Amino acid sequence: MRRHHRAQAAEPSHGITRRLALRTIAAAAGLAAFGQAGPALAQQTYPNRPITIIVPFSPATGADILARSLGQRLSQKLNTPVMIDNRVGASGNIGAEAVARAAPDGYTLLVTATTFITNSALNKNLRFDPVKNFVPVSLLATANMGFVVRHDFPAKTIKELVASTKAKPGSVTYASSGVGTPQHLAMELFKLNTGADLVHVPFKASANATNDLAGGHVDAMIAPVHTLTPFLQSGRMRMLAVMSENRSPVFKNIPTMAEEGLPNLEVDVWYGMLAPAGTPPAIINKLNSEIDGFLATADIKETLSHQGLVTAGGPPERFAKLIRMELERWPRVVAQAGIKPE
Repeated sequence: MRRHHRAQAAEPSHGITRRLALRTIAAAAGLAAFGQAGPALAQQTYPNRPITIIVPFSPATGADILARSLGQRLSQKLNTPVMIDNRVGASGNIGAEAVARAAPDGYTLLVTATTFITNSALNKNLRFDPVKNFVPVSLLATANMGFVVRHDFPAKTIKELVASTKAKPGSVTYASSGVGTPQHLAMELFKLNTGADLVHVPFKASANATNDLAGGHVDAMIAPVHTLTPFLQSGRMRMLAVMSENRSPVFKNIPTMAEEGLPNLEVDVWYGMLAPAGTPPAIINKLNSEIDGFLATADIKETLSHQGLVTAGGPPERFAKLIRMELERWPRVVAQAGIKPE
């Protein structure tokens, strides 16, 4: 019976060490596997909470209208709430900075416009980089830009206008919605490419500029065609050319700049969606696919056409290519024209 009171022999210390080491290795392997599966699992379940689309402009603007229409579509297709957050200020920079600082998880997105790039050409002290801090999701839509003159301006073509400005330097004025705006930069690009001599008259808002042109107080202007349509249809101004690759679907009799012998003057207003840099490609591709479906629907095409917008879409690289081209062009124009931000 004494054997029942005999102490159990102790396990050798090297056995304990070996078993502990094996358990540690197994645990580490499990953690590593979880770390690798975590992002993949997050992408598979995306989205599982509300998405916020930040629009750095006021409600009822082109970017806002696009974002709200798109938000409804994404909410239905992705089965999650999509909220629109208008972060207005600093020509769109406040909203863009908020997205640049957001987590790269697909739950904070940016719908912005051309000023996203032109701002960076004008301001070297931005607190974000349009390339390093963002990844393109989709080019949503574009709008034609038109070169217009007051209804009684003598020149009937772009070539005649250029010739008249060279014959009498400083005699022709042009309006814009402010220094450094896309309209201002587009006209300065025109001047650099043609040698035309036009004097800039900046206004505080696009409506003020178009009204003064319609009233004959200034001579010319470049602006989105859809904002000019009422004035063109009423005969209060004339359009000499559009700055797009193709003619305007509304004013099919107006030539493009390329048709006027100026092939390097394609300038569109554009709208696009971006996400914070580092957002997983699977999430970007999922959003891109849903957006392409949204832009392909007949009712969306019709709705946007009433706003003067042409649907775009395509892979993220299409938008990335446009951004690269814009970043190459506008800093050069700003430097050569000597434009200083106000």
